[in-house]
Amino acid sequence: MSTGTTHKAFVHPALFYRTEQEYTQQTVAFLREGLTDGEPMAVAVPGPNLELIKTGLGGDAEGILFLDMTEAGRNPGRIIPKVLRGFADAHPKRRVRIIGEPIWAGRSAVEYPACAQHEALINAAFEGRAVTILCPYDEVRLDPQVIADAKVTHPTLISGQGRESVSDAYDWQSVVDRYNQALAPAPDAAAFSYGGEGLPAVRVFAVAQATRLGMTGERLMDVELAVAELTTNSVVHGGGDGTLAIWAEQEQLVCEVRDAGRLTDPLVGRRPPEPGQLGGRGLMLVHYVADLVRIHTSEDGTTVRFYLSL
Repeated sequence: MSTGTTHKAFVHPALFYRTEQEYTQQTVAFLREGLTDGEPMAVAVPGPNLELIKTGLGGDAEGILFLDMTEAGRNPGRIIPKVLRGFADAHPKRRVRIIGEPIWAGRSAVEYPACAQHEALINAAFEGRAVTILCPYDEVRLDPQVIADAKVTHPTLISGQGRESVSDAYDWQSVVDRYNQALAPAPDAAAFSYGGEGLPAVRVFAVAQATRLGMTGERLMDVELAVAELTTNSVVHGGGDGTLAIWAEQEQLVCEVRDAGRLTDPLVGRRPPEPGQLGGRGLMLVHYVADLVRIHTSEDGTTVRFYLSL
C-alpha cells in the first residue's frame, strides 16, 4: 500500500474492506510502511479490530499506541482533539501515521451525523500538517449511505486489495453542512429559561432533573459541568440568555441548550487551545465528558444537545 506520504501534506485515505483478511492485510501494510519510514504511529479502532492488527503485526506491534475507539471515540466530537491531535501534537516536527475507525456497525442513527461531520472536519483540522490518517470502512456491515459519505469526506480511496484512486466525490464541506440538522425538541422535556443571573439556578435545576431521571454518582458532576459551560456560553456569546431542556431517551440522559448565538467556526470545541490561551475550552469540555454531542447552528440560533448513558 502506498499512501503518498513522501510529501509533507496531510494524507487522508479511506480503506474499504469486506473481510477480516482484507482488513488485516491493508492495515498491517500501512503500519509496516510507517515502520520503514520511522514514523510515530497510533491505532484507534474497535476492540476486535485492534486484535486483528496486533496479531498481524506480531512483534512489530511494540512501540505503537493502541486505543479502543469504542471507548476513546465514543463521542465522535472528542476524537480530533483527544485522539488525533493529542497524538500528532505529542510528536512535533515529525510526520505521524494513524489508523482511525470512528464508524462501525452498531453506531446508532442518532450518532451517525456527528460521525460523518467528524470525518469531514479531519480535513480542516489537519490541513497542511505532516499527518497520515487511514480510516477503514466495512463495506459489508455499514449502510450504503455511510460508504457514499466516506467517498465525500476522503480525497483518496483504497480498496480491500490495496488499489488506490482519487475520489471524484470529495467535498468535505458539503457533509458538514448536510448533517447540520435541526434538532426537534422533546415534547416531554423539563425546561428552564435563564439569563445571566440565573446561571446558578440552572445548574441546580439540571442536577435535580438528572437525579430524578436516574443519573447517579460522578456522572451528576459531568451533567453540572457540561450545563455550566453551555449556559455560560449562552450568556457570554449567545445573546445573553437561553433555554435548557432535559429528558431521558433510550437509557440516556439528554440535555439540550438553545440560544440565539451562531457558531461560525466548524472546528469550535475540537481545536485544542494554544498554550497560555484564556477561555475557549467550554464546548471541548462538553465533548470530553459526554457520550455524544449533536449541534445545529443557523442564523436563527444554536442548539447543543449532549447525551450521557444512564
